[in-house]
Amino acid sequence: MSDLLQTAWVLLAQVAQDAATVTGAGQAAQEGAAIIEGTAQLLQSGGAAPVAAEPPGMLHFVAQTDVVGKTLFAILVLMSLVSWYLIFVKSLSNWRIRRLSSRFLQQFWAASSLEQVENEIATHGAAEPFSHLASHAIHARNHHVKYGAVRLEEKGSTSAFVTRTIRKVIDEETAKLENGLTVLASIGSTAPFVGLFGTVWGVYHALIGIGLSDGVSVNRIAGPVGEALVMTGLGLAVAIPAVLAYNAFVRTNRVYLAQLDAFAHDLFTFLSTGQQVKGKGI
Repeated sequence: MSDLLQTAWVLLAQVAQDAATVTGAGQAAQEGAAIIEGTAQLLQSGGAAPVAAEPPGMLHFVAQTDVVGKTLFAILVLMSLVSWYLIFVKSLSNWRIRRLSSRFLQQFWAASSLEQVENEIATHGAAEPFSHLASHAIHARNHHVKYGAVRLEEKGSTSAFVTRTIRKVIDEETAKLENGLTVLASIGSTAPFVGLFGTVWGVYHALIGIGLSDGVSVNRIAGPVGEALVMTGLGLAVAIPAVLAYNAFVRTNRVYLAQLDAFAHDLFTFLSTGQQVKGKGI
């Protein structure tokens, strides 16, 4: 009987020990799960998450270049500022001239006599090519009729003198309209080559970095290659608006000067014959 009781107590002790072992493992698992869950929450909240590095900007590559690269960058920026200034000023000037020209043409062909046109020009001034042309043509006709050929440039008939005056005024107005277009054309044609020179200089730096290093490293070639790409993109960004604006201004001036030539022909006919022809506005 005592042997049976002793055996039973031994079995109960082993069961209790096994239960304690299982309970400890469960608690350890629960503690491990709690630690994992807390870590996940901490990562989601951003407390321990690594911050991603921001990609370098254009100025980062420009700052690490040498004097030649910075000089090329400054030249391209200056070209861009000049081209956009000309684009803005020429656009505003062309819009103003066309508006004033349209108003003058309406007043000119609605006038009852040349004296009224002269009075209007004397009152408001010749602020655009059409009124400037009319003022000089009328004055040339009146001067030659009244005084004749006093100087060498006034030799010939009245019609010939008026024709020379009209051609001179058209040439002057053409030069005024084309003012600044040479600069735009120069910027549009040279900016890509300046950017290309910066590209070649950046690639040269990349090759020098590869040659001086024992092995090819991305860090050594990323900066010069980035500098080369920045110069290429900046050169194109400067040239494209300048070329487009130049072509647009040339087209606008060509149409405007054709209308000025037509008005000069009508004005000459009216001054020569005294018959008013049908004028065309802008």
